[in-house]
Amino acid sequence: MPTILNIETSTGVCSAALTSEGAILTHFEEFSGRNHATVLSDFIKGCLDHMRDHEMGLDAVSVSIGPGSYTGLRIGLSEAKGLAYALDVPLIGVDTLQLMAVGVMFNNEILDPDAIFIPMIDARRMEVYTAAYDFSLSPLMEPQPLILDDGSYSEILATGRKALFFGNGAAKARELMERHPGASYIADVNPLATDMLALSDKAFRENRFLDLAYSVPAYLKDFQATKPKSLLQKLGGTI
Repeated sequence: MPTILNIETSTGVCSAALTSEGAILTHFEEFSGRNHATVLSDFIKGCLDHMRDHEMGLDAVSVSIGPGSYTGLRIGLSEAKGLAYALDVPLIGVDTLQLMAVGVMFNNEILDPDAIFIPMIDARRMEVYTAAYDFSLSPLMEPQPLILDDGSYSEILATGRKALFFGNGAAKARELMERHPGASYIADVNPLATDMLALSDKAFRENRFLDLAYSVPAYLKDFQATKPKSLLQKLGGTI
């Protein structure tokens, strides 16, 4: 199996992991906020130092490509592109929503094989980035931005199958979803580089690589910048 450096920066959590032969060799994580630009380079250096200390070669760089935070995704992809180019190795893109689903599958001992996995990433207010997958990661609902309301996921919930909701966008939908007997909320699920192993290995075996020049994050919707307030507005409209 290949040796891959995995990078994940799509939410407020920043992480990197070096994986090989189906195992996690070393990993670094930071949960306290959006400090990706500060800590990611050190995380990558830690992984590369481990690789060199053990006289290993790197086969690929893998990065979570979204959806998620615009700033975080840009930082992660930029670092991954630069590293892949400098080391002359291919670049792999991992879908963040699939990554979260895999994390739940691998980190829960008892799961209904007929369960539906519904990752949710906060997109502010009552909007989330979301999708729905079965156990084989076949999409039952394609990745999309979704404004939550009483009708959200109605077709999924109508199947009667157990629906697992998780991610940093799931908490605000918890009350809404738990009205349905088949819906369950799983707390504290974050996309992490350590959970990228299976997806990045599979992409490597299938030669599914990103174009170093033209690849972009999967934002799912256009960036909407807010206009900075003028000094007059900050002072309450008076001087």
